[in-house]
Amino acid sequence: MLGVTVSRRQSLLSIIAVACLLLAPALQAKDDPLEVINRPVFVVNDVLDRWALRPIAKGYDFVMPAPAQRGVSNFFANLYDVTSTLNAVLQWRWEGASQSGGRFLVNSTLGFAGLFDVATPMGIRPYRTDFGQTLALWGVPEGPYLMLPLFGPRTFRSGTGTLVDTFALSVPPYIDNRSIRNSIWGLELVHGRARLLGSDELISGDRYIFVRDAYLQQRAAFVNDGELQDDFSDFEDGWDQEF
Repeated sequence: MLGVTVSRRQSLLSIIAVACLLLAPALQAKDDPLEVINRPVFVVNDVLDRWALRPIAKGYDFVMPAPAQRGVSNFFANLYDVTSTLNAVLQWRWEGASQSGGRFLVNSTLGFAGLFDVATPMGIRPYRTDFGQTLALWGVPEGPYLMLPLFGPRTFRSGTGTLVDTFALSVPPYIDNRSIRNSIWGLELVHGRARLLGSDELISGDRYIFVRDAYLQQRAAFVNDGELQDDFSDFEDGWDQEF
């Protein structure tokens, strides 16, 4: 059964990657051609966040002590190391693959399932990459900016990468117990939102434009290994957390 599931997910990965390669050039644009669709979706997301997700995140932040939150962050960072390892292999970056894979092995064992970051003090630094960056290295254009329901800001390329990372290259989809799998995703959502509570006050002016430009700059820096391109040189404020 597990072999069938893995095979299906590998087929899904192949289909999504091929579709992205075929469609991205046709959708390539530097501006925001889908703004007429993106803005209403942004409003819906903003309402859901304001009345549901943010209050839950504030309650979580209030009841969870800092050491426990660090443990949760370490746990998810350990799962991300699996995704980073697989993407580094797809990018032919063997040093990054061994770095992420080594972190996962060390933290999963000595770090008690990743609750403690033992690898960093040992000199094994995090190596972060995702399928969106993989597609960029494969030559897939960025495509237009998208505001997705619940998932938030993306581009065509990074949105495709999110689907592949979430449903094909990450650990939770392969957990047979649905309640455990959904609980992990729910905890990740709430914990991630709680980490952004301090950033809410940074948003000023047109919230849609602020979030869009911030995301595009952050994404450009990530895809280019931290080197910003001139396309975003007129943006002055940073955004250090990917949605």
